[in-house]
Amino acid sequence: MEERRIGTVARGVRAPIIRQGDDIADIVVNSVLAAAESEGLALRNKDVVAVTEAVVARAQGNYATVDQIAADIRAKFPGGEFGVIFPILSRNRFAVCLRGIARGAKKIVLMLSYPSDEVGNPLIDQDTADAAGVDPYTEVLTEERYRELFGYTKHPFTGVDYISYYKELIEAQGCEAQILLGNNCRKILDYTDCVLTCDIHTRARSKRLLKAAGAQAVYGLDEILNESVDGSGYNENYGLLGSNKATEESVKLFPRDCADVVARIAAGLKDATGKTVEVMVYGDGAFKDPAGKIWELADPVVSPAYTPGLEGQPNELKLKYLADNDFKDLSGDALKAAISERIRTKGTDLVGSMVSQGTTPRRLTDLIGSLCDLTSGSGDKGTPIVWIQGYFDNYTVE
Repeated sequence: MEERRIGTVARGVRAPIIRQGDDIADIVVNSVLAAAESEGLALRNKDVVAVTEAVVARAQGNYATVDQIAADIRAKFPGGEFGVIFPILSRNRFAVCLRGIARGAKKIVLMLSYPSDEVGNPLIDQDTADAAGVDPYTEVLTEERYRELFGYTKHPFTGVDYISYYKELIEAQGCEAQILLGNNCRKILDYTDCVLTCDIHTRARSKRLLKAAGAQAVYGLDEILNESVDGSGYNENYGLLGSNKATEESVKLFPRDCADVVARIAAGLKDATGKTVEVMVYGDGAFKDPAGKIWELADPVVSPAYTPGLEGQPNELKLKYLADNDFKDLSGDALKAAISERIRTKGTDLVGSMVSQGTTPRRLTDLIGSLCDLTSGSGDKGTPIVWIQGYFDNYTVE
């Protein structure tokens, strides 16, 4: 048998523009089959087909309006005055949500993380805070004190002063706004005992600390629109987390019922090709930009649903460790044969083994989802489906 020379390949697959009511599973199956035919390729067992959450939610019609967000806020904070803490700095991710929150409120005490938000969007850089002698982890700043120290600073990528932007957005809804800067969630209780915590990955801790500190009412963004309000879309697990701006008056929510979607795609590809293909829905990748310091993952999870074959973590040996240590005296075909035999006989659990050090102990769905996000991009590529081959191959596969 001729030796395979190509390892993992990720291909963006073009699809029609998805509209509400479309059968997303059928579209994914047909798009992948058409792409395979056009390129003269064949699906193989253990290929991965992934579809971005955005088109799944669009097909489901999982949208909500600002007024529907406001209605849920009024139901959960009937007094109309509460704190909103730790939102990310994003026109796409949070601004429309904040418009709905403010529309359902009389007064908001908005506490922003500093020097940056949870995913790395900066108000100021850490060096600037250090130079001012400010400790962001202990000091809570009023808006006035922040301006005295740091002035009017803009996000390096968007050019937006998010303090002014969020304050003006709140006030435009007829809601009073008070701005604080801080990182201890419990400090908000000096101003109000009702809190909406908007952090993504630290939300469980924030809720726990607030409740233990005596907060009267605590909700997370994952608990706003976690059920339908006035006919809205919803997400029972994540609420407004993972939502994106659709229009100035609506958001697209994170998709729901994704397990059924991936199962139907896998079944459709199996029926058409006879191959067992793994399928996942993916959102943001789980990686950080080393220059901008921004962490990509603004969704609550990378993958809300996937087939069972994508469960777990890689179980891999480090080839360079074997070459430099166990088989340092071998070369050429003898080295290849020795490493191949070691891979074939490796155990099923290499955790803690020296020979696996330096491999990536992350979930398969986080790794593959990051690959998909980078492949499909977030602009005009028109490839909301990614087809990956060879991901589960190793050095011994021919």
